[in-house]
Amino acid sequence: MYILVMASRKGGAGKTTIAVHLAVEAQRAGAGPVALIDTDPMQGMTQWWDARNEAVPVLFKGAVADLAPELRKQGYRLLVVDTPPSIGEEVALAVKSASLVLIPVQPSPNDLRAAGSTVGMANGLKKPLAFVINRVKPRVRLTVQAYEALAPHGVISPLLYDRTDYAAAMNDGLTAPELDSRGPAPAEVSALWSYVASRLELTA
Repeated sequence: MYILVMASRKGGAGKTTIAVHLAVEAQRAGAGPVALIDTDPMQGMTQWWDARNEAVPVLFKGAVADLAPELRKQGYRLLVVDTPPSIGEEVALAVKSASLVLIPVQPSPNDLRAAGSTVGMANGLKKPLAFVINRVKPRVRLTVQAYEALAPHGVISPLLYDRTDYAAAMNDGLTAPELDSRGPAPAEVSALWSYVASRLELTA
């Protein structure tokens, strides 16, 4: 079982939205079964799951270290973990278990400054990482600056644009591709999942 951990010291970077979109996309792509663990006290992932009508992915409550061995025995192939906006012990324990740490970063100076501590944690625990530049607006120089600032510290995954479909879908326990399969968001989510799957060497 592979463990994908979403981590960022800054709140509002998009961890929960990206986590559930990747989990659903992995399930849809045949890389499941997929499990979820929500360690963020805000419980955004849990609220999304409670609003969801679909049976998958499945949410579990508890610590990653405690649940992972049992989920592995149950045949889960991917575990997606949402974490609080901190670099505290709870996040460190999740990162310690990670097959890959995904760090969402909005193209803003505050997000870029906050990313350093999460990178330091992942590097200190010798865990592979990747950045997701999130909520990108077209033709904004800040996006280029974000690439330039992040590239020396890790690989940058396919980005996600600032689209209302992402937030709108979350309200109903859906993802943007489930909300509108014909819009631009499905291609973005698919590209991001394909990248993550390649890093995990996880195939359908």
